[in-house]
Amino acid sequence: MTLGVLAVLAMAFVMFAGFWTDWLWYRSVSYSSVFTTTLWTKIGLFFVFGLLMATAVGVNIWLAHRLRPPLSAMSMEQQSLDRYRMGVAPYKKWILLGLTSLVGLIAGASAAGQWRTWLMWVNGVPFNQKDPQFHLDVSFYAFDLPWYRFLLGFGFAAAILSLIAAALTHYLYGGLRVTSPGARATAAATGHLSVLLGIFVTLKAVAYWLDRYGLAVKSSDFKATGNWTGLRYVDANAYLPAKTILFCIAVICALLFFATLWRRTWQLPVIGFGLMVLSAILIGGLYPAIVQKFQVQPNEQAKEAPYVEKNLKATRDAYGINGTEVTDYPGTADTQDKTKLRDDADTAASIRLLDPNIVSPTFQQLQQVRNYYAFPSNLDVDRYSKDGKDQDTVIGLRELNLQGIPKNNWINDHFRYTHGFGVVAAKGTSADAEGRPEFTEYDLPSKGDLGDYQQRVYYGEKTSQYSIVGGPQKEIDYSDDSGEKTTSYRGKSGVSLSSPINRAAYAVAFSEPQILYSGAIGDGSRILYNRTPKERVEAVAPWLTIDGDAYPAVVGNKIEWIVDAYTTTNGYPYASRTTLGDTTADSLTAANNQRAVVAQQNQVNYIRNSVKATVDAYTGKVTLYEWDTKDPVLKTWKKAFPGTVKAKGDIPQALMDHLRYPQDLFKVQRELLTRYHVKDAETFLSGSEVWQVPDDPTNKSGNAVPPYYLSMKMPGEQSQAFSLTTTLTPNGRDNLSAFMSVNAEAGTSEYGRISILKLPTGRAVDGPTRVQSQFNSEPSIAESIRLLRGGDSEVEYGNLLTVPLDGGLLYVEPVYVRGGDLKYPLLRKVLVTYGGATAFEDTLEAALDKVFGADGSTTEPPDKDETKPPPTSNDPTVQEALDDAQTAFEGGQEALKKGDWEAYGKAQKDLEDALQRAEDAQAKVDKGAGSGGGGGDGDKKPEASGSPSSSPSAAAD
Repeated sequence: MTLGVLAVLAMAFVMFAGFWTDWLWYRSVSYSSVFTTTLWTKIGLFFVFGLLMATAVGVNIWLAHRLRPPLSAMSMEQQSLDRYRMGVAPYKKWILLGLTSLVGLIAGASAAGQWRTWLMWVNGVPFNQKDPQFHLDVSFYAFDLPWYRFLLGFGFAAAILSLIAAALTHYLYGGLRVTSPGARATAAATGHLSVLLGIFVTLKAVAYWLDRYGLAVKSSDFKATGNWTGLRYVDANAYLPAKTILFCIAVICALLFFATLWRRTWQLPVIGFGLMVLSAILIGGLYPAIVQKFQVQPNEQAKEAPYVEKNLKATRDAYGINGTEVTDYPGTADTQDKTKLRDDADTAASIRLLDPNIVSPTFQQLQQVRNYYAFPSNLDVDRYSKDGKDQDTVIGLRELNLQGIPKNNWINDHFRYTHGFGVVAAKGTSADAEGRPEFTEYDLPSKGDLGDYQQRVYYGEKTSQYSIVGGPQKEIDYSDDSGEKTTSYRGKSGVSLSSPINRAAYAVAFSEPQILYSGAIGDGSRILYNRTPKERVEAVAPWLTIDGDAYPAVVGNKIEWIVDAYTTTNGYPYASRTTLGDTTADSLTAANNQRAVVAQQNQVNYIRNSVKATVDAYTGKVTLYEWDTKDPVLKTWKKAFPGTVKAKGDIPQALMDHLRYPQDLFKVQRELLTRYHVKDAETFLSGSEVWQVPDDPTNKSGNAVPPYYLSMKMPGEQSQAFSLTTTLTPNGRDNLSAFMSVNAEAGTSEYGRISILKLPTGRAVDGPTRVQSQFNSEPSIAESIRLLRGGDSEVEYGNLLTVPLDGGLLYVEPVYVRGGDLKYPLLRKVLVTYGGATAFEDTLEAALDKVFGADGSTTEPPDKDETKPPPTSNDPTVQEALDDAQTAFEGGQEALKKGDWEAYGKAQKDLEDALQRAEDAQAKVDKGAGSGGGGGDGDKKPEASGSPSSSPSAAAD
């Protein structure tokens, strides 16, 4: 008995621990209303529907028992059941209570899972758009119909369970007979079961009536278009009248069952039920098949065209692609002026040579600094302003990597190593002479163009474990030349462990008993968990679908993770459905599942990027901002969870500068636009204009090419805009059908404008796969690639960027080499093609010059350090300083190869001192000679240590 009591108490505390820790976490992030609203909604649904189900089953069992016939009338069949009745008799109240409790618990748990459906129904706001068939507001299908269907399903379950329970009770107590001669059922049993069957058939009538409206959101396979949602000709002219007729038959059949209370015979109800089943087969199945075969198929396009028009309009509205601009584009240059083409190539786009999906190992090698830091395998592209000009920037955070700490144990993993440190960023459009990124933010602590900000990263994409901070145990902050620095967390994030109850609850929740008694936990200790941006936003807004790629940005004096979030529904009439997991998959998500929405296998037919969320990398604070102010689904959720979403006007400008158009939404829209770019039903049904998303030509994965961010200008535009771009090809072919882009600059009037440049169908324009094949088959390029692969080197192709240029299309692809002693990719070559001309050169400028046969007249201003003339002279003091600089440089290179960062830092300091001595000495010589500037031997001077690309962790040239 003692062990049993202890076991029950232990189980109770385990359940309490889960509940209590959840409550503490939601309170710590200031979203306790989300927890309480969700909890009370689930509890309410559980008890209401659990009691309804238990009552329905219990009352019918009680009624069947009360209506039992006298025992004296028992037949031989019933006498054989006597021992069962004898066994049940002493416990029948407990059996009744237990049975009804069981079905109530199951029903209540099922109903609690419908909390989203309930909240959307009770808080639903109108779309102010009506469906074209029944002229009902879209909110009926999105918010009302799902709840009605749940109620209907619950009613069916209650009726069937009650019918089974009542029939078994009647049989046990003699109301029903199976083998005995004479009447098979008593009058009381007949009446009772007839009423239950009447209720069941009544629910079936309601189901037929709701099925009429369900046709507007029904999915079917349509040969002409594939996946189809909404009514077609056969639905409107066969299924719809059939459902109405079946509704009437079901109502009549239900009345016949209820009439059995007075007639005491099954004859008419059974005949009516049989007719209903036969009608369902003939009217609901055979008749629509005949209509499809003999009316629709002989003239399908004419019959289906009106319904296709409705589907086209609804789908374009539901996915936000109704404003897409489709423009014819020649695909060949409008001018033969090579100089003009070359100049226009400089201004058409800021060609991003740094591929964020390849250079992560380079960031890791040059900027990791310590093994317990790491960068994500896919970096991010953002914009940062310098000297009043926006620069496309590749950015990543130096996050904590527990696999790299010197020794793994509980204290190190959860108390000592708790956070990452600093931002690393590089120009997206260039690399240094050695192919390394030109870092604009670098070193540890980070320094560069981004100014002062809180550099500690307690919340990040790679931070999946819990940490206990703020207590007596000091945390490792970072290390520099003077040694290891420690810190103690001063943020308000996390849950306090000062209470013994809290410590016990987390010890149980995390299955870690040391939390309960460890001396490393004391006053001020707080536990941080749920630390990835995605899971934090998902937790505080469980009604949102989260984009697969959260990205960091330095906003003011802090690092913020920016998370795009979507509102979706599966109930937009006539809009075709898509499966998010399949539609958002591409070659990047296949390689890195953390960036995919592969878990989101739910089908939707309406999506809006309604919320922009931020997560502070230091405090973990989650903020939700309204983005789409017209979205009725967001308005509904805001009613359900008031105060959780801030107004769009509250977005600070510093944050607005880093918001962008989300990739997953763009991928969903491009998939829909492969078919829905046409606006007339005839072309849509013919399938002649169907496109496809091409496979990524830079690898052999067979997955779709990802969209790319870059600053570019579309034809007719005067300036570049940060954009998200992709290419589209004909179905089953490799030539180009269209180039698609969306303006990704948040806060501008053009944000979200989707443009499609449609290539001519009568002439083949090379698509990405063909362009890549041309690169690989060009003899001179193939030979150069073979030489780059010499030894143990590997060649990696970067993003193949497409840029519209004067009527033609410019393709640019960076080529990286990884090999030798350097196990990280470096930019070595740039592939460029335009109008059939191809170049494979060391720099983008050289490749463009070769392709167009002309030099560019507009080039980017060189870095300040590159314009400064190198100090050189025949003066012995100058020469001695230069020799010292060369020695320091060579020493630094040796230290770099060995990974000795301390020696490397010392060599860089010596290099800087030597160069400064040389420059001062040269200045004295020039002053004495009455001349300025000096000329010369630039080969003697290594790159200045102060420049970003030659920082101690980036390596000197």
